[in-house]
Amino acid sequence: MSTLKVATIQDTSGNNSSTPAQVAEGRAKAWVNFNGTGTVAIRDDFNFSSVTDNGTGLYTLNFTTNMANANYAVVTSGSRDLPESSRCFPANIDQIATGSFDISTHNDGSTSVDWELVTCVVLGD
Repeated sequence: MSTLKVATIQDTSGNNSSTPAQVAEGRAKAWVNFNGTGTVAIRDDFNFSSVTDNGTGLYTLNFTTNMANANYAVVTSGSRDLPESSRCFPANIDQIATGSFDISTHNDGSTSVDWELVTCVVLGD
């Protein structure tokens, strides 16, 4: 068996660079798992510098390295209570910028509540 060791992988035009570490991370541009109740805290992440608590069910997620533009996709999920799962609606995504985005979590589509488990994956440029 052979091993190929490289510092950067690019397409045939010399664009779209990725490092082996980025490939190992699944090539999502960013992902985060955080506790949204009490003192908001990141449990684990890739390319997030912080989460700001803006009030009940309102958060700003800040990237370590900005996105190239604000046309990226955010996929969210979460649960209000752990370890039991309670039904939660998808988080609303708001105020998308290259360096951050805002989300709001709720229990019935209109009442903001803090979620104990909040996860986000970011795909795009």
